[in-house]
Formats: sequence, C-alpha cells, structure tokens
Amino acid sequence: MTRFLALFLLLAAPAAAQEVQIQTSLGEIDVQLDAVHAPKSVANFLRYVREGHFDNTVIYRVVPGFVLQMGSYEANGTARPTHEPIPLETQAAISNTRGTLSMARSSDPNSATAEFFINLDDNTAALDPKPGAAPGTTGYAVFGKVVEGMAVADQIAKVPLGGPKGPFPPDSTPALPVVIKKMVVVGDPPR
Repeated sequence: MTRFLALFLLLAAPAAAQEVQIQTSLGEIDVQLDAVHAPKSVANFLRYVREGHFDNTVIYRVVPGFVLQMGSYEANGTARPTHEPIPLETQAAISNTRGTLSMARSSDPNSATAEFFINLDDNTAALDPKPGAAPGTTGYAVFGKVVEGMAVADQIAKVPLGGPKGPFPPDSTPALPVVIKKMVVVGDPPR
C-alpha cells in the first residue's frame, strides 16, 4: 500500500517548472518557464539554451520602461544562425506584465526563432493579443517570468545607450556591450 501511495503521489504531482539562469556581465537573472501555457515556445527556448546558442551574445536592445531584447547577436553585430520559426502561442492570453519573458518576432505572427525580451513594465496594452483577434494572430507570446534578478534587468535598463552602428538603432543599443556570458538550465549537467 505504501509503495502504491508513493507512486500515486509522484504521478499526481505537477511537473517541476524549468528554470534557466541568464548569466550577464552585470549579474544573473533567473527565469521560470511556463510550458503549460506556451509549450512550443518553451521547448524552442530550451533547445537554444542547451545548444549554447545564447552564450557570448549581447543584450542588443534596451528601451527603458519597455523591454530588454536579446537572442542571436554577437557584440560585433553578427547574427548566429537559427532554427525554423515557431507558431505564435498567444491563445492562453498570458499578459506581458513586468518581469515576463516573451518571444520576439517580425510582422509575421509565426516568425519567432531565438529572439526574446524581458518586459521592464506592464506592456499589456502594446504587446498582448488584440481583443477579438483570432488566437495566435496578434500579440507576443509570454513563455516565462523572472523569479530572481529583476534588479539586474533594471540595472541593464539604465546603461548608457548609443552603441556602434549595426543591425539595431544606436538609440537603443548599449554604448558598451552587455554580454550574456552563458545561459544554463537549472539542474542540467554542465556542458
């Protein structure tokens, strides 16, 4: 009976949420991923983390009071190759509130690859799906949230801007690169 109860409790317990640590040149940001509401976005993000795709890239877009954006770009502006895009997961209607992580994309709703951003403020009006729109056609998919290190994100939002000309406007590019040294999935063996 005890063995049966232990097995039942193990199977009935919710799966542990996965956490990723973003190790930047200005400190660490710990994020918890939401595979329940954004399974494809989370699987996509974990794939890039485990491949080391984000290691030694930069936070290339800083818009105080709005977002920090990062993903595939090195300090010299070179973009790393990405995998195929994923579909937009906004049907769960998780809001782009302060501290959430969302997939960046082009005007095509199904164009997200490795670029993502941290919301520095409540951006629900600008970034959530439009009321009445068909699921998965508007908005930006929230797939996680900062659980520790939001003070680091706020510190990054205060860095001087006016970085070198490159793929992004100098008025939102850090003057000195803010480097993502490494990203690791908490609990994974070291790579």
